[in-house]
Amino acid sequence: MYKSLFRPLFFLISPETIHHLVVKGLKFFFKIPGKAWFVRKISQVNHPKLEKELFGLKFRNPVGIAAGFDKQAEIYNELANLGFGFIEVGTITPVGQPGNPQPRLFRLPCDQGLINRMGFNNDGVEHAIRNLKKRKTDTIIGGNIGKNTATPNEKAVDDYVFCFEQLFEHVDYFVVNVSCPNITDLQELQDQKNLVRILGRLQEINLAKSRRKPILLKVSPDLNNQQLDEVIEIVAETGIDGVVATNTTISRNNLQTYAREIEKIGNGGMSGKPIRERSTEVIRYLSEKSNKAFPIIGVGGIFNAEDAIEKLEAGADLIQVYTGFIYEGPFIAKKINKKLLRLLP
Repeated sequence: MYKSLFRPLFFLISPETIHHLVVKGLKFFFKIPGKAWFVRKISQVNHPKLEKELFGLKFRNPVGIAAGFDKQAEIYNELANLGFGFIEVGTITPVGQPGNPQPRLFRLPCDQGLINRMGFNNDGVEHAIRNLKKRKTDTIIGGNIGKNTATPNEKAVDDYVFCFEQLFEHVDYFVVNVSCPNITDLQELQDQKNLVRILGRLQEINLAKSRRKPILLKVSPDLNNQQLDEVIEIVAETGIDGVVATNTTISRNNLQTYAREIEKIGNGGMSGKPIRERSTEVIRYLSEKSNKAFPIIGVGGIFNAEDAIEKLEAGADLIQVYTGFIYEGPFIAKKINKKLLRLLP
């Protein structure tokens, strides 16, 4: 019903507008007495075979929702009702910022993809904490953190430290985002020296806590093998817990959408089906080259159980969806988990 009725209607409205409407709709719907219980009953797939214990956390199933969908930590309770095993909120920056000028989110229906140049638009860490204090779910919540656009790279570590310290009591794990292509000069922080400085400082603070929290690094699909080798070295040197692979891509290769339309859209990170293969390649390379030295959360072009298994067989321990949610609908976690039960050994 979603793909035949609701999606065509949604796609008549601009992507960012419909996203805000969906957020408001979910919040309203789950305020109706009994609706949360009913949706959990029909959406959640619980089975020991789906459970996964990773970096000290127990995930009820391997299907999460990636950062970017719930930027403000507004609807993580509602998303948990839809059967996701974990939810990553953000990207959250120290202070609120409007992001890049609109329009900044574009659909590629022929390719089942999206292009975005949102620019870390969010209301800041204090707003996110107010929302996270309303937590009702025991579903695992991750915090994706970034720097403010106005913060120069030489002071970026301060932004990451601030978000880490402020959010520490409110999320279960952290993802350090230095690979988003939509923030000016952000990707310069993927340099090995800068990453060691940022991640090393976070780990220093982390280890001083009475109970540390897992820290992961989100990597770009546009890294070459030498840079991926450096990622492996960075994980070993800093002792972080794992990697999220991958972010969006600046590549525009092998698209069915007309070139003139792509040119009209302009800059931004592309997600969805067009990135599936490259994301899997990065996961496989990191897993095999490191001899599975650290956990990997796989994200990029996952629309069904077959896509999920491709990532898992390449070396991912968990997977996340984002664009797949938009194209496949709100019961994507249920569909994937039900089929995983049949397909996994």
